[in-house]
Amino acid sequence: MEKTGRRLRRAFVTREDCVACGCCVKVCPLGAIAVVKGIAAQVDGERCVGCGKCARECPGTVIEIREVPA
Repeated sequence: MEKTGRRLRRAFVTREDCVACGCCVKVCPLGAIAVVKGIAAQVDGERCVGCGKCARECPGTVIEIREVPA
């Protein structure tokens, strides 16, 4: 991934509001999200490319896509 001069996007989960339904896990094309200990989803920042599929699928709208420094 080209990082020079670009802003990257990543998914962020509001863990205290996540119900660990796993919908986000099923749609992530890169396997960047996992439900940890059946409590909440967790994003692997190294794998996430910020495509937004997880945020669109989340029924609780607890995932947001944010820009992060490159």
